[in-house]
Amino acid sequence: MTTVVIAEDEAIIRLDLKETLIEEGYSVVGETGRGDDAVELTRELRPDLVILDIKMPGMTGLEAARAINEERLAATLILTAFSQRELISQARDAGALAYLVKPFNRADLVPAIEVALGRYAEIQALSEQTADLQDRLETRKLLDRAKGMLMDELAISETEAFRFIQTTAMAERSTMKSVATRIIDEGLRPG
Repeated sequence: MTTVVIAEDEAIIRLDLKETLIEEGYSVVGETGRGDDAVELTRELRPDLVILDIKMPGMTGLEAARAINEERLAATLILTAFSQRELISQARDAGALAYLVKPFNRADLVPAIEVALGRYAEIQALSEQTADLQDRLETRKLLDRAKGMLMDELAISETEAFRFIQTTAMAERSTMKSVATRIIDEGLRPG
């Protein structure tokens, strides 16, 4: 079940939104009327989505969205009475994944939520792919450096250097990256 934190300073709108979300099958795990509390609730509860009004005490919804998105805590949706293009641009720049103008209706709310969740999932997947690629590149650089050291010091071929790293990793049930690091930092050598 999709979990949601609501940050809306008008209690009646917050209650109406909560009831609508529950009726649509979402689980409201936290609610507040303050932007700064929304960030703290999001850190604590780790919801799938945070719905933020723009004008709130403590921290605006845009500031809260920026903080939540910088930490990649949850998808954010701005729900506000303001539809000025400048605010929409600011919401986009703060990382909001959807923008809905009050008064909202159920027919608009659910698609906006699902779009925000879908975009957040895509962003998370891209972030994981980027981290994986960075790790692979780092591993490749370490392996090349370690092979180069072995080749220079022991006058062996690249294939022999690679084989030493590979067989050592397998024998120690370790990674080739950690073996390469030991070659570079600790002077690990064959024999």
